[in-house]
Amino acid sequence: MKIPGDEHFNDLWILNNRGSKNPVDPYRPYDYFLEKERTLSGKVEEVITIFLTNMECRFRCLMCDLWKNTTGRPVPAGAIPAQIEHALGKLPSAKHLKLYNSANFFDPRSVPVSDYQTIAGLVGRFETLVVENHPRLTGDRVFEFADRIRPRLQVAMGLETVHPGVLEKLNKRMNLADFTRAAELLNRHGIGTRAFILLRPPFLSETEGILWAKRSLDYAFESGMDCCTVIPTRDGNGAMDIL
Repeated sequence: MKIPGDEHFNDLWILNNRGSKNPVDPYRPYDYFLEKERTLSGKVEEVITIFLTNMECRFRCLMCDLWKNTTGRPVPAGAIPAQIEHALGKLPSAKHLKLYNSANFFDPRSVPVSDYQTIAGLVGRFETLVVENHPRLTGDRVFEFADRIRPRLQVAMGLETVHPGVLEKLNKRMNLADFTRAAELLNRHGIGTRAFILLRPPFLSETEGILWAKRSLDYAFESGMDCCTVIPTRDGNGAMDIL
């Protein structure tokens, strides 16, 4: 298949090269487990990770495959708390919790604002709560939610790469200024931060991929990130298979 010019790496091209979604239940998370992670204390501790089922992300990034386990419409109010309660009832206790929702936690289409108070009650026993969110959706909803919960909130954002040409091609709808602004706002409000960094995004060679991953890590920490997660790119979403 012919790879289009840069101007065609948009929603339409990405959607046209997708496969089908997996069947999901809006009242059940599509995955959850206990894992070990180095925390800000420097210790390796157990963390509960719950992959919530909700509406597909409004930003269709070129490399993303998380849409496979999403719904085509917003989930009903109460569904997200039901998912969290289900997973916590199946897993042993831990100090830290990650709620990853294949989209943006502070997009009301993904997590209804009316569910915030119930979620706050469910996560009260944890020391840390990590959620994911797009830099351009960092605003009052984040700060209001942080004030409601007992654990310290950490917001994970996809920086992906600081390579200017590649970042633009990822159809992420953000630039470095957007990321820096979000990082500054979160730090100012005492909210923890985490950046996702791609190891060898498309359009780079193996050597370039490693070089730009390191530069991206440097940029993230210089922007005030508490930690970074390096994610090797993978195929399986249609667009990446072609590239």
